[in-house]
Amino acid sequence: MKKIKNKTPKFLKKSGKGGKKRPTKQQFWGNLLSTLLILLLLVTVYSLVIENREEKVEIPISELAMDIKNGVVSSIVVEGEKLTVTYKETEEEITVEEDIAPEDLMGEGETEEVQKFVVKEAKKEVGTPLSDTLVNYGVTAEQLAVVEIEIKKESGLGFFLLNAAPFLIPIIFILLFFWLISRQMKGSGGMQAFTFGQSKARITDPNDKNQRITFKDVAGVKEAKEELVEIVDFLRNPKKFLDIGARIPKGVLLMGAPGTGKTLLARAVAGEAKVPFFSISGSEFVEMFVGVGASRVRDLFKMAKKASPSIVFVDEIDAVGRVRGTGVGGGNDEREQTLNQILVEMDGFEQNEKVIVIAATNRPDVLDPALLRPGRFDRRVVLDLPDVHDREGILKIHGAKKPLGEDVDLKVIAQRTPGFSGADLYSLMNEGAILAAREDRKEVTQYDFIRSIEKVMLGPERKSHLLSKKEKKITAYHEAGHALVASILPHSDPVHKVSIVARGYAGGYTLKLPFEEKRLQSRKGFLDDIAVSLGGYVTEKMVFGDLTTGPSNDLRVATALARDMVTKYGMSDALGPVAVEDTGGRLRPEPLHTGGREYSEEISKKIDMEISGIIDAGLQQAKQILVEYRSALDAIVEELIKVETLEREDFEKVLITNGITPKKEEKTEAVNNE
Repeated sequence: MKKIKNKTPKFLKKSGKGGKKRPTKQQFWGNLLSTLLILLLLVTVYSLVIENREEKVEIPISELAMDIKNGVVSSIVVEGEKLTVTYKETEEEITVEEDIAPEDLMGEGETEEVQKFVVKEAKKEVGTPLSDTLVNYGVTAEQLAVVEIEIKKESGLGFFLLNAAPFLIPIIFILLFFWLISRQMKGSGGMQAFTFGQSKARITDPNDKNQRITFKDVAGVKEAKEELVEIVDFLRNPKKFLDIGARIPKGVLLMGAPGTGKTLLARAVAGEAKVPFFSISGSEFVEMFVGVGASRVRDLFKMAKKASPSIVFVDEIDAVGRVRGTGVGGGNDEREQTLNQILVEMDGFEQNEKVIVIAATNRPDVLDPALLRPGRFDRRVVLDLPDVHDREGILKIHGAKKPLGEDVDLKVIAQRTPGFSGADLYSLMNEGAILAAREDRKEVTQYDFIRSIEKVMLGPERKSHLLSKKEKKITAYHEAGHALVASILPHSDPVHKVSIVARGYAGGYTLKLPFEEKRLQSRKGFLDDIAVSLGGYVTEKMVFGDLTTGPSNDLRVATALARDMVTKYGMSDALGPVAVEDTGGRLRPEPLHTGGREYSEEISKKIDMEISGIIDAGLQQAKQILVEYRSALDAIVEELIKVETLEREDFEKVLITNGITPKKEEKTEAVNNE
């Protein structure tokens, strides 16, 4: 078999579809500005040339003859019928000054002749020599002999250009200006109707070391990388697979939450295989004109086949790959035509086609079944949120180019960021560096990263958001209620920080972090979380006898959690192990008589009663704790009003003072399922 060279094909370097970059909007306005500057420069130069031209006076031939007789003509240049006459004039200048050196001093009354030359123009008779004309006017041969006469052969082209330049230069520049504008309009995507059908894919050259990403640049996702190693091996050495009769999957679907690194992993596959990487978003296929998306799909796969072996990456494929036949837009809308063309192109691959299609989505539940059948996207890779070890590896990658202080412990940062995605961790490291630069420091410290965790989770501190004494007291009791209930309930996560400093939309916050990673959540844990969410509500009502808008978000969280327990997780005694609602995203129309639900009014009534029962139980549980430990509640509030923020150590000291034992970490052995 012929050996495959991983080089960028020539068509990508020369054709407008591939390697040639189309001008961006910024380039268009930059070129327009350059053109205007060139126009201004030409106008300035032309004005200077016009201003510096000698002003010539035209005289009759009779006056010229008289001047020759008087001996004031120095020279005459003959160009056809045009005569350029140079006169010599003398002026007397008295130069008597007492302060000048004796050897430079002229005698009193002495004069110095200063010779000047004046140029004038005249016209002679057509076809008659100049000498004959002057003789007819009475000029003698002796008088004519002292005048220097030069005859120049007139150039027709030069004469024409010289006279037409004031008119031609503006016309040429206007034509050049419109040519540049039309060229920009032709090159820019979307400004010319004939380019609608061309693919807008961005191409990454495998030989570009600045943009190349490998598996070393992707931390965590070990299982996902193992799945994709076979793809890399096939692109590098397809003969090994084809000789044994194996067919590598044509399509790989990357599924995971936003920010888990799907796009980064796809680029790493291309970087490891050293093949061209065509990247495009699903939304870029669809336009307002029917058929444009399908045309772009054909153009994209045509380029990929010419550049094979190559990788086509379609980000957010759910934009065009949703379930068909939903009644939205009819059965022949643009999105469905685009999806049909993608299906046809993937089926059109031959067995020896060395083009791999990688798609990414965080909504696999809405994809059309035809996309997921074997022969298309027959390999699915799930990217989970990173665990504590993966988070530490991601932090090391993002912190490699930052000057970290000696006190920085990335392991501690990883432990304090459960639930963070790779994108969140990148933002955390970047915010830490920004905080250090804002304070004019050369190193990023641990304190910068601790502050950036809360900034990424909740938003920046609103130091200008000043509370009155009453509002500050209400906020302190609200957050103290959350923290106290969380510290007493056994299945709630321990409190790491309590603050009444406003961040983002929150007037205050209580930060809870688990001792260890959790993959499963129990019913008791859900019930404790609901009670903790209602702790602020109960505290405000119990202490002040009134309610504010502060607990509004807590009520939404508690209600949503209770509904999920009943309708999704089967944690209701009344309904039993039945999931009456899915996770959302279903596109097929529901029966109108049920209000879009798949269950009856009787089941709906039971659901509402169960949700109310769970919420009431949480309220009673929180109220019982707050009444029993009222002295601890007041002590936490007093300390919060004084310092505004309580870290875990200070908070636990207040608990111990009031007879409450803080939660301690229990060491458990991890089970390795092999």
